[in-house]
Amino acid sequence: MSDTDGIVTNRRSAKATLYVGHRPARRLEALKVVALSICCLFVIGPFVMVISTSLADSGQISRGGGLVLWPENPSLIAYRVIFTGGQVTRALGVSAFVTIMGTLISLTVTSLLAYALSRRGMLFNRVILMGVLVTMFFSAGMIPTYLAVKQFGLLNSLWSLIVPVCASAFNVIVMRAFFQNLPAELTEAALVDGAGELRIFWSIVLPLSKPILAAIGLFYAVAYWNEFFTALLYLQDSSRWPIQLVLRQYLIDNAQVAVDNDIVKEIPPPQPALQMAILVVSLIPIACVYPFLQKHFTKGMLTGAVKG
Repeated sequence: MSDTDGIVTNRRSAKATLYVGHRPARRLEALKVVALSICCLFVIGPFVMVISTSLADSGQISRGGGLVLWPENPSLIAYRVIFTGGQVTRALGVSAFVTIMGTLISLTVTSLLAYALSRRGMLFNRVILMGVLVTMFFSAGMIPTYLAVKQFGLLNSLWSLIVPVCASAFNVIVMRAFFQNLPAELTEAALVDGAGELRIFWSIVLPLSKPILAAIGLFYAVAYWNEFFTALLYLQDSSRWPIQLVLRQYLIDNAQVAVDNDIVKEIPPPQPALQMAILVVSLIPIACVYPFLQKHFTKGMLTGAVKG
């Protein structure tokens, strides 16, 4: 056998070995794709069923046992009913107000406190930081918090959903770590030029903190939008209930959704379709906001959580 034949044989053997070695890897990748596809179906399936049920008619819902996988004759009548100016529309306005105002107030309080705690040499820095950390592990409890809210005259007020929870210790710590990672030379140069702390915070720190502000703002917005327990405790007037408490009333307590026959001339939609329509409406706002903040979310959380 010549040297050339030996080289060709070795190359073929190497290719065969490489091919055989890739076969288990390809099978593993295929198994991963199948497993992830099944997981996606389990996650997406309930959402599809909820949307399909909200569009289905009473006959199909009855045949499906209360849930429909795909509507045969889709109709938006359930959404027309809940948007006729009744309790659901009013609750959406309440939730929007609480979410927007609460997020703005929470971001303001959290960023100011985090910036103050990030500044070296601040008076009582360690004491205040320890006080913030203590609130992460110990809570005042339901009854003392209720009495405090009552003492401040916030019962049956929308501000009772915002003021007691306007600052989160975890978010303060994460934002403080982010501020500490900012280049110190920027603030030192601003101090030399005569800028005060508020000027530095507003003109230098905040423009550089868009990722962490987007991440923390998303945390606060989701918390305010999904909150129902504090509303259940502090709001006795049902006209001030947020959408999540109204949703709980219809889904958990099985309350009947009122249908205005003067507005809806045709056959009214079944109650399961109305309940699923309210559920879809309660999910849409956060689902629409999240994609615009997703690019900042990971960057903000990783930067704020790692020191150095």
